[in-house]
Amino acid sequence: MLWLLFFLVTTIHAELCHPDAENAFKVRLSIRTALGDKAYVWDTDEEYLFRAMVAFSMRKVPNRETTEISHVLLCNITQRVSFWFVVTDPSKNHTIPADEVQSAIRMNRNRINSAFFLDDHTLEFLRIPSTLAPPMDPSVPIWIIVFSVIFCVVIVAIALMVLSGIRKRRRNNKGLPGVEDAEDKCENIITIENGIPCDPLDTKGGHINEGFLTEDERLTPL
Repeated sequence: MLWLLFFLVTTIHAELCHPDAENAFKVRLSIRTALGDKAYVWDTDEEYLFRAMVAFSMRKVPNRETTEISHVLLCNITQRVSFWFVVTDPSKNHTIPADEVQSAIRMNRNRINSAFFLDDHTLEFLRIPSTLAPPMDPSVPIWIIVFSVIFCVVIVAIALMVLSGIRKRRRNNKGLPGVEDAEDKCENIITIENGIPCDPLDTKGGHINEGFLTEDERLTPL
């Protein structure tokens, strides 16, 4: 009697789950590619975990809260770790529509991947598109970043202008004493004419060099 019951259950499962069956999905895992030397062996325990994750995902779908692990059937399992699966509805003795299963898998794709330490590229549901990760919002608004950059540029430009003005003023201040020293040196130069020392004309004080005056000019009072 038990053998007959087991045979009937196996036959029903074979009719519901087989390659390209209605509402069936193929799964392909690349455990060695993802984990390298830390790859684990795919066995009946891993199959049970997969069925549990699919049942968990289906229970998140409205009107599918009663889905059990036994309702998830696997078939055509290969050593390179690929297989087909369907989710059955025992009350109606048929498989749950593919769009409901696809929606449940997509909503919980990250949870399923995490359970097997894989991602969308190493745990592939061939008929279910990969879910894109939601875009990450920056912790700081973009306008604040732009404003900060512009503010820094303005501050640097003002600082450079101030430093340039200070340097220019210092150069001008250093140049003035040199001119005065040159004029003083010119004033102190004593020229010699025909062996007689002569004082140059002091243009600043209005003094006249007596060496160039004639005898009459010396004697005649002004």
